Amino acid sequence: MSMHPVGRREFLMTMAVAGAAGFARAGAAYDPAASVDVTVSEVEFRRNAAGRMLMARIYQPKGAGPFPTVLDLHGGAWNAKDRHAEEPMDRAIAASGVLVVAIDMTLAPEAPYPACVQDANYGVRWLKTKAATWNGDPSRVGIYGSSSGGHVAELLAMRPRDPRYNAIALAGAANVDATIAYAAMRSPISNPFLRYQNAETLKRDAMVKNHTTFFKPWETIHESNPQEILDRHEPVTLPPLLVMQGALDDNVLPAFQEKFVASYRTAGGECQYHLFEDSEHEWVAKPGPQTDRAREMVKQFIARVLTSRQDAARRL
Repeated sequence: MSMHPVGRREFLMTMAVAGAAGFARAGAAYDPAASVDVTVSEVEFRRNAAGRMLMARIYQPKGAGPFPTVLDLHGGAWNAKDRHAEEPMDRAIAASGVLVVAIDMTLAPEAPYPACVQDANYGVRWLKTKAATWNGDPSRVGIYGSSSGGHVAELLAMRPRDPRYNAIALAGAANVDATIAYAAMRSPISNPFLRYQNAETLKRDAMVKNHTTFFKPWETIHESNPQEILDRHEPVTLPPLLVMQGALDDNVLPAFQEKFVASYRTAGGECQYHLFEDSEHEWVAKPGPQTDRAREMVKQFIARVLTSRQDAARRL
């Protein structure tokens, strides 16, 4: 990992240098208001240690591209769900002209932390080598993460070169790293220890078990805690983040998110935070104005980050 924290300005400059060639190829800028047809297909991603074949679901916009590229990391409290979990959001983003690839990840009963983070880290590197196959741009890969997928996204964002997460070798791509351009998240578990304590207080036994199954040994709930990583002033990378939080969420409390956002900003990173009134933990699963607002917010965030990078590249 880097020996010094990387703030938003330095991160954007680094990504601009890496992505300048990609922008030259891209032609027209990404338009979040665009509407294009999308084709959906699936490919094998990787076989995990439990023997299960993890799959990738590809939402490919029609057109020559190259399109901005997003890796979707599903939620499910580290213990459940798969690549289909965020299909409505994935389709909405893809229909604006973004290549979206949703992957399965190892579930906690198959293997505890950091197995799913290793899958996701591998997924970023794998997608960078595969994006062009589906007219995606490997120079501007971002993440969309939900709930526990948001926890994984925050770990990838801050620790893209951590050897614990880079443990799965990608054949023929030793020089490809897992740095990301941005992460947009819905209800990320930014402090899993406080979430565990909240589950205990509410006597939600299933939620408590989700934590104890995933964090083995138990001390890893602190080592892999995004809030505590910032509190410890660890050397981290700080790409732009978007955090969307339901005001009525009693699973991940708004106060947890607000502290994380403040800490990320204090560390030098950009973190947009939006509270959705009358919304619970998984409000985007239900059609309605708040869900529509979340989809538009993600697209606008992607557009703004990519424009910032493009402007930085032009100034170099």
